[in-house]
Amino acid sequence: MQRPGSGQAVGVSEAAMFDRFDRVVVANRGEIALRVLRACRELGLSPVAVYSEADRDAPWLRAADEAHLLGAAAPADSYLNVERLLEVAAACGAGAVHPGYGFLSENADFARAIPDAGLVWVGPPADAIVLRGDKLSARKAARDAGCPVVPGTLEPTDDPDVVREFAAGAGYPVAIKAAYGGGGRGLRVVRSEGELVEALGAAQREAVAAFGRSEVYVERYLTRPRHLEIQILADNAGTCLWLGERDCSSQRRHQKLIEEAPAPGLDPAVRAAMGDAAVRVSRAVGYTGAGTCEFLYSEGEFFFLEMNTRLQVEHPVTELVTGLDLVHWQLRIAAGEALTFAQDDVSLRGHAIEARINAEDVGRGFVPSPGRITAWRAPSGPGVRVDAGAEAGWEIPRTYDSLLAKLVTYGADREEARRKMVRALDEFVVEGVPTTIDFHRFAVAHPDFIAGRVSTVTVEREWDLSAIAPAQPAEAGDGPPPLGRNLTVEVGGKRLDVAVFEPLPAAAARRRARAGRRRGGGGAGTATAILTAPMQGTIVKAAVAEGDEVAAGDLVVVLEAMKMENHISAHRDGVVTVLHVDAGQVVNSGDALATISSSGSDDGASRDPRYGDNDDDA
Repeated sequence: MQRPGSGQAVGVSEAAMFDRFDRVVVANRGEIALRVLRACRELGLSPVAVYSEADRDAPWLRAADEAHLLGAAAPADSYLNVERLLEVAAACGAGAVHPGYGFLSENADFARAIPDAGLVWVGPPADAIVLRGDKLSARKAARDAGCPVVPGTLEPTDDPDVVREFAAGAGYPVAIKAAYGGGGRGLRVVRSEGELVEALGAAQREAVAAFGRSEVYVERYLTRPRHLEIQILADNAGTCLWLGERDCSSQRRHQKLIEEAPAPGLDPAVRAAMGDAAVRVSRAVGYTGAGTCEFLYSEGEFFFLEMNTRLQVEHPVTELVTGLDLVHWQLRIAAGEALTFAQDDVSLRGHAIEARINAEDVGRGFVPSPGRITAWRAPSGPGVRVDAGAEAGWEIPRTYDSLLAKLVTYGADREEARRKMVRALDEFVVEGVPTTIDFHRFAVAHPDFIAGRVSTVTVEREWDLSAIAPAQPAEAGDGPPPLGRNLTVEVGGKRLDVAVFEPLPAAAARRRARAGRRRGGGGAGTATAILTAPMQGTIVKAAVAEGDEVAAGDLVVVLEAMKMENHISAHRDGVVTVLHVDAGQVVNSGDALATISSSGSDDGASRDPRYGDNDDDA
């Protein structure tokens, strides 16, 4: 028997299947844009890409039949420009729009605007997005459908007293969460009353930046749960199926790092109960297309968390264990096709693991690290899949999410998939920017991961990541890396690959030496008064003023980079003698943020560190 959805519907030609549209605008970027562009071409559809100024030279654009500049003044807003996206669809003669994930994928107004313009929306109905995209409405719908939910508030708030009152009854820690959105954006854990006001403000700022809405709610924070989710697929004829579960517990900052299917060690009865609950909730809101219900699982109990009304980043692991192409089915359902299989036809075979390859410096706390990729060699071989939107020579913008690629491995069982992941990570080469590859090498070899004992707090609170060294940032003014050659030599009859580099020009060497003296080994050191930016980004707010006394670890500034807020803390005790930045200012990695002088000393604070020691390299 053919696995469900493994090919096109029997007896249905491409022409008949897609008589509603034959050209699709992919309203997204990065690896998911490439994923959808390829799926369109596989189904005989003409794919159209869009791009911002920051993505003008992006590699995924080559997979489209044509590409259109969105042209917003601010690159971060380009992919949110509904009017321009509709103009592009009209200009190229498209009949449908696929939103990918993120950006406008869960925007009900956009979901309404597409059919209002005479186009097909590749996604669920706008009303379902309203009910499920608003987490409070989703919690109510889940409760009404008999699905257990995490105890919390059912109304949005911006009042610290509401959070304080809930925490007094439920006890700390509590979670403040954006009512609109997901992916860990706009989520803050409050472990004591003293953290409450700052956490509420940070959650609201991040929610506005990511989703354009500031509403938040509060719920009990489970201290060591697993994060499990059920994949849903529903057509317009009333069929709604669940396609197994994924374990997404390996996280940092409430954002996923590793996902796998099926969840290791999960009781089949719990799996079935979660699947049935997800279907009930989805049917209650009239859901169609691909979507995901997320749950927290702790001590044998599961609680509904939220529903993502879109394709998930981690959808490949479900595709591999079910034999289904979820993007194909999104397009086929949007074209009016009914599902050609039933719940009993869905079976999970083998095991799949996905590692998110992000441009982040793990040794500095997973800080986003945009920049130019100087080398890129992706792994391959049996059981290895790489979904990527990057290549050598591409400049990663600081404007967007840090995800570069998804490395997915498949095996007959979990251990085979894990061993293939170990091998594939060893083959994966990315140079020029720090990535999470070293973390993944560490993680998949860790005894906790091997035993399937990972929870949502394991990475940040239970594992010692100190062995993963911080990347060394490029110094300002050093220019391009030194030129070099790769040579193959033999030593004692053994073949070795050697990289030989030309020496730096004398001027650049002097600049590097001065930068090292000024920084004293970087912003984390105590030998220098100058606190430097660990990454490129925009200053959201300054938490101190000149003349303030601070202790090591006190918050100095909040820096937003690649859609994440990063708290930059004082690296020493002292007095803020110079605050070099203001809210809204863009900074580069290594730029001075503040001069913190020890008592009775200026520590060189009278000099502006951005201008060095003023000697001439000419």
